[in-house]
Amino acid sequence: MRPPFFPTILAALIALPAAASTPITLDQAMDHPDWIGTPVEAAWWSWDGKQVYYKQKRTGSPLRDTFQAGAKPRLVADTELAKVDSPDVFYSPDRSRMLVLRNGDLFERSLKNGDLVQITRGASKLDAAQFTADGRGVQYRIGNDWYLWDRASKVVGPAALPRAAKDPAATDDDALRTMQLRLITTLKRQKDERDAMRARTEELRRIDPSMAPAPVYLGDKVEIENSSLSPDGRWLIVATAPKGSDKGRVGKMPRYVTESGYEEFDDQRTRVGRNMPAPHALKLVDLRTNKVQELSFDVLPGVNQDPLAELRAAAKRDPLKGNRAVRVIDGVDGISWSANGAGVAVMLRAVDNKDRWIATVDLDGAKLKPLHRLTDNAWVNYDNNEFGWLPDNRSLWFLSEESGYSHLYTADTATGSIRALTQGKWEASDVRWTRDGGTAYVMCNRATPGDYEVCAVNARTGAVREVTQLDGVERFRLSPGEDKLLLHWSASYTPVQIATVPVSGGAATRLTDTRTADFKARTWIEPQYVAVPSSAGGDPVWAKLYRPAQLEAGKKYPVVMFVHGAGYLQNVSKRYPNYFREQMFHNLLVQKGYVVLDMDYRASKGYGAKWRNAIYRQMGHPELQDYIDGVNYMVKHHQGDAANVGVYGGSYGGFMTFMALMRAPEVFKSGAALRPVTDWTTYNHEYTANILNTPDIDPQAYKVSSPIEYAENLKGNLLISHGMVDDNVFYQDSVRMAQRLIELKKDNWELASYPLERHAYVQPEAWFDQYRRIYKLFERTLKQ
Repeated sequence: MRPPFFPTILAALIALPAAASTPITLDQAMDHPDWIGTPVEAAWWSWDGKQVYYKQKRTGSPLRDTFQAGAKPRLVADTELAKVDSPDVFYSPDRSRMLVLRNGDLFERSLKNGDLVQITRGASKLDAAQFTADGRGVQYRIGNDWYLWDRASKVVGPAALPRAAKDPAATDDDALRTMQLRLITTLKRQKDERDAMRARTEELRRIDPSMAPAPVYLGDKVEIENSSLSPDGRWLIVATAPKGSDKGRVGKMPRYVTESGYEEFDDQRTRVGRNMPAPHALKLVDLRTNKVQELSFDVLPGVNQDPLAELRAAAKRDPLKGNRAVRVIDGVDGISWSANGAGVAVMLRAVDNKDRWIATVDLDGAKLKPLHRLTDNAWVNYDNNEFGWLPDNRSLWFLSEESGYSHLYTADTATGSIRALTQGKWEASDVRWTRDGGTAYVMCNRATPGDYEVCAVNARTGAVREVTQLDGVERFRLSPGEDKLLLHWSASYTPVQIATVPVSGGAATRLTDTRTADFKARTWIEPQYVAVPSSAGGDPVWAKLYRPAQLEAGKKYPVVMFVHGAGYLQNVSKRYPNYFREQMFHNLLVQKGYVVLDMDYRASKGYGAKWRNAIYRQMGHPELQDYIDGVNYMVKHHQGDAANVGVYGGSYGGFMTFMALMRAPEVFKSGAALRPVTDWTTYNHEYTANILNTPDIDPQAYKVSSPIEYAENLKGNLLISHGMVDDNVFYQDSVRMAQRLIELKKDNWELASYPLERHAYVQPEAWFDQYRRIYKLFERTLKQ
């Protein structure tokens, strides 16, 4: 951890010289990243904690190899791989055994002697593996079916078979059918025989445990979207959606450069609001009797209150009737059982994403018991939904943003009492508990928003202690003996590497450095981390500054502002940046006489709820003000030339480039909008509806947030760049903007198209062509 930056020392920070960089060419900056060195990918402990293994991509190849870490990393031979575990492991409650998921198949390893037993071979889509409550077997799911492996007999068989179908034993109350059975004796006899055979089979099932369970029929009007089996094998919870609820019109994406030589078309996603997420229903199944009961959502606080009622009325839409649509949080972790199978909790969210609930289930009474509600007038953070049971089988832990920042909480399910374990203007995530539940290890950014370490949290006192001092920890694993952490870490010019550190703290032992000799030999401009004062008041806007080590007296430098993508993403951190090519490009720009600022504008990750949802119903507005503040900062403190300011970025950064040139043309002279959103009504539902609601009930939010509505204001120089097979932001976005600019008779703009690139470009030639155009744009327009 490095000391936090305070305004009182900001001037001193700015004055720190940046190292003179080794000249970089555009061709090398945009080359395949293998020249930098392939980073460490997945890493994991051996079963006994004595070794560390990791995967790494081969240079010039998509293939991956497995290495054993050490003073000199050792390539694990193919003949050894069958004995090596994987990153995907799950421990039994007593930590005597672990499950290993490798190549899609499941294995069990004894942690006493290391014996490895294969449970499945050639299984497809296996997930949700867990130990049974009695420790005698393993449960797992394939598709919608649950299976049980018995350790003693080594037999695998079905444990629960939910079916989205009508029960064949059920009869319709139909007058014609009743008449047929009354009049036709043969039909009546055949029915009685079927009923007798079915009843006898069920009688045998109850007394013969070797027989497979009967299917559980949930009806033919639903689709199964999730299910979870209790570790004791008695209960099954199933999340269903109405059948045929996917009715939105899908987009068609043409591909012009194909192997066949003919145009080809792919189906793509629907647009926001055109295919609303289907509501879930929760079914509780008693597997002893196959009785199915629905868990009503009526008890969830606020579920019947519409936070969009005023907008709905203003748009002359029908008011909401009954409860809001509710879904189980996506993924298998939305339903969590205690290790003994006696307790279960579900995490639910409203489809409008303004509420998230955690509830336990009264299994005998078939009722939900609300435990916690998180509500936000904008939207609940979809990234902080971790939760689970503590080893006492009575308490839950979860993350919540109710304080304004993501923090760790515990809840006593018997009393309903909730306790915050962490607090403050920082965020906790990626929670890992010790086996006794006494300590939680979390990712934390306490010093500054971009300085990530691992913190240890005492579950009894709430005391927080930073374990690591690497500044750029990416993720971590606790060793089997719980005495060390295995860290993935990175730095500004160091792709992800691994290290270990004792849980007591101290210096980390670095295990890898996969950078090439060529890359390590270079001297790069270290970004300066600066806090830009905000004209909106409150917290400053953190940014990375790239500038010459010494500024020439009296000289004004053209300014380039970089905008990261995704909106909710953090690029101003001590980690290796998502935009490593752009960072090298910024080195080149500084070499050519520019100063560059890369900002974590409002909406960025790592700064709490208020920072994230400042853009609610007004995308592109608070962020633009942050960038104008950044320009003023560069002019005031770094001899920036206010008359020559450029801006560029991709995806959300492309969207913001449009907003800068079209809403503040007096500030931004030129810009490059890469794979940009031009109209939010064409983007996907999952992302957009959180921020702007849906176009049918909140059309004004879409109008004020879409750059195409401001195209008439364009005065500067614009480059639009887009991959033609982009399945995230459709190429159509840029084409529509181009047509709009044509009709407005705008000058000084161009559209560069890349026939074989998707949203994230892959080919070095495309990267080079795109950034050559950006560089030429800035050279031509900002150095007059």
